[in-house]
Amino acid sequence: MLKKILITLSTAGALVVSAAGLTYKVSLLDDSTIGGKQFKAGDYKVELKDNDTALVTKGKKSVEVAVKTETAPSKFSTTEIEYVNDHQVQEIRIGGTTTRLVFSGANTASNGME
Repeated sequence: MLKKILITLSTAGALVVSAAGLTYKVSLLDDSTIGGKQFKAGDYKVELKDNDTALVTKGKKSVEVAVKTETAPSKFSTTEIEYVNDHQVQEIRIGGTTTRLVFSGANTASNGME
């Protein structure tokens, strides 16, 4: 009986870990553009939907943006955001992982979370 409970808990734990690997918390310190969409400064959840789409969420509002996921040769010690031009997010390096999220999009505002 105890063995069956441990196997069930291990399986459930593995599912939680794999799901958690696809969602990241990111803090934008300034108003920023991600994938051509405007975002106010604040804390966001970035959920990878597939290899070319991310869902950026704050509260009940969500916006889909184009993203390319890359794997770095070593883990990033902290989460880092690389900007280009005027507060346009080019990539996010997720701390504690080898995951790099690379964004593309015009440097224009469009129906983001303004």
